[in-house]
Amino acid sequence: MTDAARPPLRVAMIGHGFMGAAHSHAWRTAQRFFDLPRRIEMVAVAGRNPETLREAADRYGWSECDTDWRRVVERDDIDLVDVVTPGSAHMEVAVAALDAGKHVLCEKPLANTLAEAGAMAEAAAKARERGVFAMVGFTYRRVPAVRLARELVESGEIGRIRQTRAVYLQDWLSDENAPLTWRLDRSAAGSGALGDIGAHIVDAIQYVTGQELTGVSGMTRTFVTERPMLEESVGLSGRASESRRGPVTVDDAAVFFGTLSGGGLATFEATRMAPGRKNALRFEISGTTGALAFDLEDLNTLQVFSFADGNTAGFRRVLVTEPEHPYVAAWWPPGHMLGYEHGFTHQVRDLVAAIDAGEQPRPSFEEGLQVQRVLEAVERSAAADARWTPLT
Repeated sequence: MTDAARPPLRVAMIGHGFMGAAHSHAWRTAQRFFDLPRRIEMVAVAGRNPETLREAADRYGWSECDTDWRRVVERDDIDLVDVVTPGSAHMEVAVAALDAGKHVLCEKPLANTLAEAGAMAEAAAKARERGVFAMVGFTYRRVPAVRLARELVESGEIGRIRQTRAVYLQDWLSDENAPLTWRLDRSAAGSGALGDIGAHIVDAIQYVTGQELTGVSGMTRTFVTERPMLEESVGLSGRASESRRGPVTVDDAAVFFGTLSGGGLATFEATRMAPGRKNALRFEISGTTGALAFDLEDLNTLQVFSFADGNTAGFRRVLVTEPEHPYVAAWWPPGHMLGYEHGFTHQVRDLVAAIDAGEQPRPSFEEGLQVQRVLEAVERSAAADARWTPLT
């Protein structure tokens, strides 16, 4: 049970779009299913549009709202700032919050540029000396099957890793008349599929294997260079203009391969133009004695192969819903499935526990910076006709 004698953890969220909904659900839910050491108070949410902000506050369960995020960050009754804005605002908000003595949770990718990510990691390191912690939200680490995959690799279940394969396939930009949103604007998003979803598979492979990429070679493509602009009068959630089109300044797809610090090979593909694929984050890890495979569209399952089972046995389907599996004991009886939103709840559980214990939550901003180095190296490689690019 939550320790009523401990002071509550008072949270503010900056931004309130799609990720805001997911994070809000997690802040509401975590203490109802997990025994957190501190009670959570959802104090305030900040955004630019007063009307949509008030609606979001009411819908998601925030006590107050404010159109000035700086005022929220400086409040004495805020302990943690959750940053779910577009990437262009990550550095400014996160650094201001850390400087103000607030713990920070920041959505991925950590920033739009390597320089910004470096500044954020430096600010986090300084804040940590004062007992203030920062974490980047690579939420798929908290999917029970992904956590189990890491545990199996750590235990030596598949031996020494030789190869990894990872893809993240979506189709929401397949229609060339899909509107020009902020995710297609480099000044707001930093990059396209590479940063938006490629960051997830880079982190997933590094997390599950316990290794880092040491060099990459990659290509990116923008298949649709202009898209209908959203009508200004109705904002980002409005309808697309029938006559006005604007430039797409990010990639639609990225493919790259790399080397892992343990000597293995890794291949990656990230695209938002794969018709029929809605949210297919998939990875396969091949070792000397076996292999693991995962698909986010079947997120309660981990596929496991071991030569010890015999060459003709094939992969075993492990339903990751047993109480002994990571996080699962807090939820439903075996065989009752978890969903996309549960990873965010697990993220809150781990973050609150680490803060209360005075420990650095994972992944740290330094880990987010390392992923940013990979993304930047892929872009440099792509700009140089897929030249091999070591990570520095």
